[in-house]
Amino acid sequence: MAAALSRALKLPGKKGSELGEYDPLTQADSEDESEEDDLVLNYPRNGLGRDGCLGTGSSKLRGGRSGRLVGAEDEAQEDEEEEEDEWRERLPSKSRQDRDDMKGMQYWSHRDSGRDRGGEDRGGPGPLGGAGLGVHSTDVEEKRMRMKNAIRSAFFLVPLVCAALLVLLCAFLIPCQKGELEKRPQWERALGDAGGVTPPALALWDVDGDSVADVFLGVTELTNDTHLTQANKIYSAVALSAVSGQVLWKKVMRESVFIQCGLQYSSQPSPVVLLIGKSIVMAVNGTTGRNLWSVLLKNIESQAVLLPDLQGDSVPDLLIATLPADETLDLSLTLISGLTGAELGRPVPFNLTGQGKLIGPLLHETQQGSYYILFGLGNVEAISLRDIYIRATGKMPITQALIKKDPGWEVLRKTNSSFIHIYRGSEHVEFLLPLVAGFGNNQNSLDTVSNLNSTRSDWVLVYGSSKLSLLRQKDIRKEWTFNSPSIHSQPAPGHFNDDGILDLFIQHSANGIMQAQVIDGANAHLLWSAEFVCPRLVLETSAISTSTGQSAFLFWASDPIKALNGTKTTVAPGVAAAEPLIRKLFLLHPAHPTILLELSSTTDTAVTSAVSYQERQKDASYITVSSRPTPDSEPGAQIVKSMSLRAAITKGQIVRLEESSKPGEPVKPSAFEVNKFFRGLSFKHQ
Repeated sequence: MAAALSRALKLPGKKGSELGEYDPLTQADSEDESEEDDLVLNYPRNGLGRDGCLGTGSSKLRGGRSGRLVGAEDEAQEDEEEEEDEWRERLPSKSRQDRDDMKGMQYWSHRDSGRDRGGEDRGGPGPLGGAGLGVHSTDVEEKRMRMKNAIRSAFFLVPLVCAALLVLLCAFLIPCQKGELEKRPQWERALGDAGGVTPPALALWDVDGDSVADVFLGVTELTNDTHLTQANKIYSAVALSAVSGQVLWKKVMRESVFIQCGLQYSSQPSPVVLLIGKSIVMAVNGTTGRNLWSVLLKNIESQAVLLPDLQGDSVPDLLIATLPADETLDLSLTLISGLTGAELGRPVPFNLTGQGKLIGPLLHETQQGSYYILFGLGNVEAISLRDIYIRATGKMPITQALIKKDPGWEVLRKTNSSFIHIYRGSEHVEFLLPLVAGFGNNQNSLDTVSNLNSTRSDWVLVYGSSKLSLLRQKDIRKEWTFNSPSIHSQPAPGHFNDDGILDLFIQHSANGIMQAQVIDGANAHLLWSAEFVCPRLVLETSAISTSTGQSAFLFWASDPIKALNGTKTTVAPGVAAAEPLIRKLFLLHPAHPTILLELSSTTDTAVTSAVSYQERQKDASYITVSSRPTPDSEPGAQIVKSMSLRAAITKGQIVRLEESSKPGEPVKPSAFEVNKFFRGLSFKHQ
C-alpha cells in the first residue's frame, strides 16, 4: 500500500536503503520532518483533512506514530480506489501507468499553488515565505535607479530631438516655402498689337470667385482687310484669369474703350463691368461678358464717377463728362442711372474760363456730409451735386444725400456764380488726386468701399509742371508747396517715414537723367532722392503697403547714377542713347533707403501697370502692359505680364546706391541681412 501511495503522489522523500526508492510514510516518521512535509501529508487530496483537522489542534495529528500510520494507510487506500475509479471513467483508453503519471502531475500543480499561498500567508515574497525585512529598502533603491536612468536618457534624447527638428526645418520646411513662392500666379501673354505710347485700358476685379483680382484689358488688333474703317483696327475688351492668364471672355467693340469694374447690384450676384467708348457706355456681366444695358452718348471725355443713390433704388448712380452740343460751351456733365443706364434728365453744360488739360471729374464729400463735383480745364472748380441734379431733372432731390449743402464751402462761392474756385492761376493744373494710400492702384474701381476714403481726403495738386501743393479739404487752403523740375507722372502717395502722414513719390526727367524723390507729406521736406539713367517711359510709381507699416515703392528706371565720396558719376553719351535701352523694375523700402532691389529687367516699354493683392498669401501681384519691339518696322506686340512680388524678391538682385562709407558712419548692412529683411516682407491691402 505504501508503494502504491508513493507512486500516486510522486513525493520526494528520504530514500530507504533497502527499498531503493522514496517512501513518504518513512519520511513522515523522521525526527527532523519539515513543515513542508506536514503540509504535504495534511493536503486534502491525500485524505488527511476531511474532518477539518488541518489545524495544529487535530487529534489525529497529535496521536502517536502507529495511529498516524494506520489512519493514513486506510484513508490513502480509500482515496486511491476512489481516484482510480474516477480516472477510469475520464480516461478509459489509458493504461494504469499513464493514469498514475497524470495524477502525479496534477498533485504537483496543487502542491505548488498551496506552497505559494502558504508563503503569502506568512508575508514572504517567495514560495518559502521568508520575511520581507529588506523589501522597502530594495524598492527605494530600485526607484532611485529608475529615476537616475530616466535623467540620463533625457539628457541624451532632448538634444537629439532638437537637432532632428533643426535638420527637418532646414532640409524640408524652408525649401517647401520657397517652392510655394515659386508656384504663385506668374504668367505672360501676348494680346493684340501695341498702340504706341498710348496706354490701353486696364482694370482689376475678381469675377471668377477665386479671391484673386482678374485682369480686364482693352485690346487693339490690326487686320489686312481694307474694307474695315478706323485704320483697319479691331477693338475688343478681354477678361483674363489672374491665376493662369487664360481668356475668360472677349467682347468686340466698335471703338477703343475705357474699363471700370466693381459696380454691384443687389439683384445681380456677379459684379458689373463698365465699357466706356467715345460714344457708348455699356454695362456687362463681369463673369460672362453678357450685355446688361447700354446708353448712347456723344463725345465722352471722361471715365464714370460713382455717385450716391439719387433715385432711391439702392443702386449708386453715375456721372460722365461729355462735350456739349453747343460749341460755345466747354463741357457738360451727364447723370446716368446705375441700374438701367437711362439718362437722368438732360446734360448740364458749363462754360469754363480756363484752358488746358481736363481735370476730373471727382466726387468729394465734405465733413458736413454734402457732395460736390470737382472738375475743370487747366483749373479746378467745384459745384454742388444738388445743383447739378436740379438743373438736369428740373426736380427737387428726394434722397437725403442731396438735401443739404455745406455752409463752409458755400461762403467760398462767388456772387452770381455756381462755381467754387478750388484753384485758378496762370499755371495750368497737370494732376489733381486724393491724398489716399494706393489711389493710383485702384483708380478704375467703382466699388463703394474703395471710393469711400478718396471722397473725404485732402488733395495733391501739381501745377505749372514743377510745383507740388497739398490742399486741405476743410478750407481749400494750401498746406505747403514744393518746387521741383518738371514732374512727368502722377505722384504716388505712400508711407515712407513713421509719422502716420502720407508722403509723396515723384519723378522728373531732363538731359537723359531721371531723378526720383520722396517728399515728406507733413512739411514738404525731401526724405529721399536718387538719380538714374532715363528709362524713356512715362509710368506712375506704385506704392504698396507692407507688413512693417511702411510702403514699398515700385518704379521703373535704368541703371542708377551712384554717388562716390560726394561726387556724381557722369553718364556717357553713348550709354544715354544706347538702343535697346534696358529698363529695370526697382523696389524701394524705407527701412533700407540706400539699397534697391532689382526685380526684373527688360527691353520692353511698359505703358501701364496695376497692383492686386492676395490676402491669404499675404502677397501682391504686379501687372504690366508693355510694348515689345520687333526687328522690322511692324508694330510691336502688346504683352500682358503678371508677377508675384514675393516670388520676384527671392530672385531679386541687391543694388547699393552708395558704394563707400566714411569713417564714423554706421556699418552698411550685409547682403545676408538685406536678403533676410526683403524675403520676410509681406503685402496687404491699403
